[in-house]
Amino acid sequence: MNKETAPRRFGPDFVAGQLDRYGKRPPENRMLSYDLAVLDEYEPWRIWLDEQLDLLPDAAAAIFAANLWRDQNFWPDIIELAAGDALRRKGLTVEFERRWGTLTPDWTVLDEAGVPVALVEVLTHSPHQGTSARMKAWHALVERLKQIPVPVVLTVAGDPSGPLGAPDARTAKKIAQDLRGALLSPLHRSEFRSQGYTFLLQADPRTRQPMRPPGMRTILIPPSNMAGVISAQPVAAGIQKKISKYRALAEEAGVPLIVAVGADKFTGLEVQHFDDLLRGAPTLSVQFNFGDSFIHKPVDIDPSNPPRWTMPPELAGVLWVNNQFPFTSTWRPNPAATTPAPPGLVGQDPSPAM
Repeated sequence: MNKETAPRRFGPDFVAGQLDRYGKRPPENRMLSYDLAVLDEYEPWRIWLDEQLDLLPDAAAAIFAANLWRDQNFWPDIIELAAGDALRRKGLTVEFERRWGTLTPDWTVLDEAGVPVALVEVLTHSPHQGTSARMKAWHALVERLKQIPVPVVLTVAGDPSGPLGAPDARTAKKIAQDLRGALLSPLHRSEFRSQGYTFLLQADPRTRQPMRPPGMRTILIPPSNMAGVISAQPVAAGIQKKISKYRALAEEAGVPLIVAVGADKFTGLEVQHFDDLLRGAPTLSVQFNFGDSFIHKPVDIDPSNPPRWTMPPELAGVLWVNNQFPFTSTWRPNPAATTPAPPGLVGQDPSPAM
C-alpha cells in the first residue's frame, strides 16, 4: 500500500481510539495534548500532522506517530516537523536526519541536484522538568472540586517566596471531601484549610459578594505552574551547544549551519523575546495567571546593561518557528556569518534592528 492510499494516522479511527482509551480516565491520567487529539476544532492540526509524516521515510514516520502524543515528546516533535515544513514553504528541498558519519542533523537542505547546501538543527525551549506532572495534579483537584454542587470560585493561598507544591491523588481526594463538607455547611466562610493548603473564596470586586461561576459547580483557579520571567537566554545557550556539536561538520562539508528554534506553548517564549535579546533591549517579560501567588525569585535588572547575545560567525542564522497552527516562521540571519544561508531563506523576513 503506498502513501497516497494509506489510511490517515490521526483520522477518525485514531480519534475514536483515543476517546475509548482515555475518555473515561481522570484528567491526571491523560496526556496534556488530549484535546488536540480528539476535539473537532483541532482536526486541521491532525490533518497537518498526517501530511508532515507522509513526507518522512516510513520508519521515521512510524516512530513519530508512536511517540508524538506523549507529554515529553509533543512540542519537540511538533517544532521539528514544523521546521521542516517551514523550510519547504520557502521553496527549499529537505532531507530528514541524513547521516553524516556519526552525526544526523535534523534536516539537510538540498539543491536541485540533491547536493547538500545547509544543515538545520532544531532546538525546542521547554518548561522546567516536572511542570507537566504538576499541571496534571492541580487539574485533577480542579475536576474533583467540580463535583461539589456549590457555585463558588476558589483560589489557593500560596507563599510568595516559593512555588506551591501540587497535591498528590490521595491528598486531592481528601481536600475534595473537606471542601465539600465546608461549602455545603450553613456557616458562611471565606477561607478553608485542608491538608496543609488554604483555599480562598473569591468575591466580585463590584458587589463584594462571592463570585458565582456559570453552572452549579465549584471552580478552582489553581497555580498555573507557568508563572515566571520569560527570557530567551536559555535558547541562546542551547544554540551555542548546537553550534559546538555541528560546527566541525558544517565546516568540513562547506555548508552553512542553521538552528531552527521553537518553544513549548507553556513557556510563553516568542520571537519578540529572542529579538529583544539580539538587540539588548532593556525589557522584562513575566507571565502569570490569576491563581498564581509566586511569580519568580528576585531578579536583578540593570536597565543600562541589559543582556544581549550576538550570533557567533559559525551560525548562518536562526529560523524561529511559531507554536501556533499553522506554524509560521521568522528568519533571523546572522550578518556576520562566515558561511551565509541559502538564498531561499535570506531576505524573506525583516531582521530586527541591531
